[in-house]
Amino acid sequence: MSRLELVVQSATAVTAVPDEARLRGWLETAAAEVDCGGELTVRLVDESESKALNGRFRRRDAPTNVLAFPFEPPPGWGEWAEGPILGDIVICAPLVAVQAREQGKSAEAHWAHLAVHGLLHLVGYDHESDAAAAAAMEACEQRILAVLGFADPYAERST
Repeated sequence: MSRLELVVQSATAVTAVPDEARLRGWLETAAAEVDCGGELTVRLVDESESKALNGRFRRRDAPTNVLAFPFEPPPGWGEWAEGPILGDIVICAPLVAVQAREQGKSAEAHWAHLAVHGLLHLVGYDHESDAAAAAAMEACEQRILAVLGFADPYAERST
């Protein structure tokens, strides 16, 4: 099950962002690799919104590159929904550009990585709980990004 219903919201002044078709391609590939599907929203934001969300939900007073908000059905949620709701991915467009330059990778590769990273969080992957979970998530990211034709985003750490 890898069919995605995708909504892309742009709330950023940055114009060098991937279009919906590019985001959809990356996310559909990732969804197929982890056998999931459903509805999700990707919101592209500036640093102020990223910082506010990061502060409210993670108690961190700084913008971050990607946040994922898995959907949690409210009490009494019935089976009337048409399909699973995965949740929301929020990507901070200005940070993507800065980090791509700092890491010596293309902006497109970094955008793809962050989109995949966010989707994996929505389906339960975690890199903060323990080293084994982080390694599993990174391996999955590496596999998906290779399918998409991108280099290992963690390769520079081993040099």
